Amino acid sequence: MGEAVVQTDSGRTTSFSPARYVLDFHEIDQSRLALVGGKGAHLGELSRVEGVHVPAGCCVTTDAFRRVMAGAPSLDDPLDRLSRLAPDDRDAIGALSAEIRGAVERIPVPDDLAAVLTGPLARLDDGAAYAVRSSATAEDSPTASFAGQHDTYLNVVGPAAILEHIRMCWASLFTERAVTYRLRNGFDHRKVHMAVVVQQMVSPDVSGILFTADPVTSNRKVTSVEAGFGLGEALVSGLVNADVYKVRDGEVVDKTIATKHLAIHASPEGGTRRRTIPPESQRQPALTDAQAVLLARLGRRIEAHFGRPQDIEWCLADGDFRIVQSRPITTLFPIPAAGDGGNHVYVSVGHQQMMTDPMKPLGLSVWQLTTPRPMAEAGGRLFVDVTEGLASPAGRDALLETLGRSDPLIRDALQTVLDRGDFVPAPSEGAGAPPAGGAPAPIETDPAIVDELIAASRASLAAVERDIRSKHGSELFDFILEDLRELKRLLFDPRSLQVIMAAMDATWWLNKRLHAWLSEENAADALTQSAPGNVTSEMGLALLDVADAIRPHPEVVAFLRKAENDGFLDRLPELPGGREARDAIRAYLDTYGMRCVGEIDITRPRWSEHPLALVPVILGNIDNFEPGASRRRFEQGRQEAAKKEQELLGRLGALPDGERKAEEAKSMIDRLRTFVGYREYPKYGKVSRYFVYKRALLDEAERLVRAGVLQDREDVFYLRFQEFHDVVRTGQVDDELIRRRKEEFSAYQALTPPRVLTSDGETVAGTYRRQDAPAGALVGLPVSAGTVEGRARVVLDMAEADLEADDILVTAYTDPSWSPVFVTVKGLVTEVGGLMTHGAVIAREYGLPAVVGVENATRLIRDGQRIRVNGTNGYVEILP
Repeated sequence: MGEAVVQTDSGRTTSFSPARYVLDFHEIDQSRLALVGGKGAHLGELSRVEGVHVPAGCCVTTDAFRRVMAGAPSLDDPLDRLSRLAPDDRDAIGALSAEIRGAVERIPVPDDLAAVLTGPLARLDDGAAYAVRSSATAEDSPTASFAGQHDTYLNVVGPAAILEHIRMCWASLFTERAVTYRLRNGFDHRKVHMAVVVQQMVSPDVSGILFTADPVTSNRKVTSVEAGFGLGEALVSGLVNADVYKVRDGEVVDKTIATKHLAIHASPEGGTRRRTIPPESQRQPALTDAQAVLLARLGRRIEAHFGRPQDIEWCLADGDFRIVQSRPITTLFPIPAAGDGGNHVYVSVGHQQMMTDPMKPLGLSVWQLTTPRPMAEAGGRLFVDVTEGLASPAGRDALLETLGRSDPLIRDALQTVLDRGDFVPAPSEGAGAPPAGGAPAPIETDPAIVDELIAASRASLAAVERDIRSKHGSELFDFILEDLRELKRLLFDPRSLQVIMAAMDATWWLNKRLHAWLSEENAADALTQSAPGNVTSEMGLALLDVADAIRPHPEVVAFLRKAENDGFLDRLPELPGGREARDAIRAYLDTYGMRCVGEIDITRPRWSEHPLALVPVILGNIDNFEPGASRRRFEQGRQEAAKKEQELLGRLGALPDGERKAEEAKSMIDRLRTFVGYREYPKYGKVSRYFVYKRALLDEAERLVRAGVLQDREDVFYLRFQEFHDVVRTGQVDDELIRRRKEEFSAYQALTPPRVLTSDGETVAGTYRRQDAPAGALVGLPVSAGTVEGRARVVLDMAEADLEADDILVTAYTDPSWSPVFVTVKGLVTEVGGLMTHGAVIAREYGLPAVVGVENATRLIRDGQRIRVNGTNGYVEILP
């Protein structure tokens, strides 16, 4: 066939090859993705898999879509406006997407193109009914399925109807749901095109969905089969409940037979209709066990072809299974690469570090270079393999006890895996050994020890800041690797560990003994208020002093309320009082500017790099506090702790053997207040050092940009440390590697990391096995005693925090960077956390009732609701 020439509204001519407007399935493979879209490419690949029967069909390519769109009125302006909308601006998205969709639906299909599109149907079966399905170029990709976002039409009969439904599929590229999905996932509307699959209809007895990994547990070795009578549309649309079969190792290990009230079948005149299932058949299984096992085998064959778990649509007609679609399952959390084929159990590092977001490759590799033990990667997060410890009699108890203290949900998840007895072998006597090193030796209660440790850390940091300035090229990377040894020496200094453990042991001792002796719950919480030397709590109070410096200057305050970018600091001196305000902010950044949300990832923008992040908190302090609040707040906490100490010691003295008990408690209280503040310093020192490294590495990246090696200096964030070194050494970079890692990171952001993950891919969620919470309460871990009621403020980004004094902060996690907002709120609820994590320590020092580890708190609690936080017993009530 020759080329068709079309004149567009703008007068330009565009040529298309009719031979590329329609492709049969046997002509299609993954290399044709841009031409046939995700669904079309997968069907072409499926038709090549031995033993898999795919109903015949063809694909109307994106060339046809582009040709028709070329004849449409200009959509440039509405597409520009659409790209600028926020994903949650539903009204604007709805109006604008309807406008674009209507324009596409009204585009006429030229006669010559119409003939080309419907011609192949005669070769298949001119009188047959067809399914007409949208197939966008971004659809069914490994990182975004677009499942249900575009339109599908069943049982379409006749060329005219098929042509009309092809046009409707084109228009469905701009449904409100598809537009919103692209906005949320960062897809450019102009770069997504629509192909259309036209496939012979099958009138099945049974149909359904097959997941080659369990969609509930993510276990890759369990296949889940969902089945119902008639067309699968009834299942997909949620009209009926499906029979569910779980298949593992060639047998059905679990099944649930649903009551199926209706089925959808094809109508002779086209379209579909519902049919009521007779009562005697409603509880009849849709499949036999043997059929479910056979389907599972087909699923494994398809999974092997595509190389990743699949979500497969199937139907059963005349005793034969037909596969009508397969797409990757994009919601599964990846599995760490083990390589040995054995069973492994992994514990999330992020849940213990209060940073469950994904990390970029440079951040992952630098953190791994800092840690004393190997860490596995999956989904942009780090995990520790605890299999060996669980298989050892001594190691198992110690591991469960340690993790249980920090995060009871992790402990319970591990116990769940152990109780099943089918994954981790039962420990045998003499197997394994206790963890090396054991507990740190006791240490004297001497404040001078803390002072010496901090002085050594500061001196070491000053040295690296001085010495790194002269390092460039490969010498810089060698210098950082050598200095990381010094960082690890400081972090794992035996005396440093002794101080931290002394505070933790004192906390546990006081809580346990004072509960036994006085029925006092979580006594240590009140005793740690305003403990000296806590660099993180001091950071929050210091921002109150910054507010004091700015508050007297109304023009500065008004300017800050409108600040939109990080250049605001340079403009402050133009205002009355602006120089003083700038100096106060810069002095704060000199001390704390290396911090930020997610600070364990070296690639995250620090406050010194992004000072605008602090502006909402500074303004909140100005609005909610009077001058001098920092000193008053600290002194109030100190006095409350002293008062609580005297009360407890007095009550102990009145008990039998009270003098001894009071003396022991006094000793532990002294240890607690002497050492607990240091708990925050090692991480402060580590993050300070990371920022020194980062600035030097970015300078090196800037040189690569000037040399034309890199397009953007932050491209190095997508390289591991050694890969970055290789680029510096060779002057060459793999642009495709960086592009792929950016896509992977974007996909990882949509995933929720599990606390516990197995090498089967199973994500194991623990539960709180408690009965002491009121009905309907959200249960968590109590980490800071007291009960408080207030307005819930659900905040996911500290830079967007708009908090008032009556508010209770509800967020996913809090690392040290959140402490400046703690001075404003009256309570804290987080989804992640433990007794000795940073947020818990600071909540206690500020006297905030806090409950952490509340699963899905940011979704179950709505912003603005009144809630009651019981930080003593560990639950949250949503009030009327």
